[in-house]
Amino acid sequence: MNKPLLISFLVLLSLLCFAFIRKKGKPSSSIHQFKALTLEVEIFDFSSLKGKKVLIVNTASKCGFTPQYKELEELYKKYEDKNFVIVGFPCNQFGKQEPGTSADIKEFCTRNYGVTFLMMDKVNVKGDSISPIYAWLTNKSQNGVESSSVKWNFQKYMIDENGYLVGHVNSFKSPDCSKIINWIEGK
Repeated sequence: MNKPLLISFLVLLSLLCFAFIRKKGKPSSSIHQFKALTLEVEIFDFSSLKGKKVLIVNTASKCGFTPQYKELEELYKKYEDKNFVIVGFPCNQFGKQEPGTSADIKEFCTRNYGVTFLMMDKVNVKGDSISPIYAWLTNKSQNGVESSSVKWNFQKYMIDENGYLVGHVNSFKSPDCSKIINWIEGK
């Protein structure tokens, strides 16, 4: 084989390998690049979650799915010592079902469901004013895995220990559904 043809072949082979690895390999960015405000209006750095599996959920206090807070808290308590965390993001975009202030939300979650997992300040999970984290979660060009849209309150996103999106579960699925449990337990 002549040298220019060999070089062209090797370049083409390298590009094909890179495309395959890029498609099947790790995404180019992780959730660890983000910071957000907690309900207590403190800056939370998601890089502090390196090495942990993270379930991100958009929440609301006046929704038919609101009882999932109880299931989320039970899931958190069951797996918190196994490098698992839950991060709730209150959102008022679906039926205006989260109208309260940060203090209202915190009081509601604590009083009614004993929530101890991390709760963030209210955000938008869709539209022009989407929060940067939800823009990342829902856009394949940013997360490298899949595009999705948040359809309603209590949609759940699974993030692996390296901060990469694994997938999501729609609102009507319980936090203790087999897809989430199998992911947490590494099955």
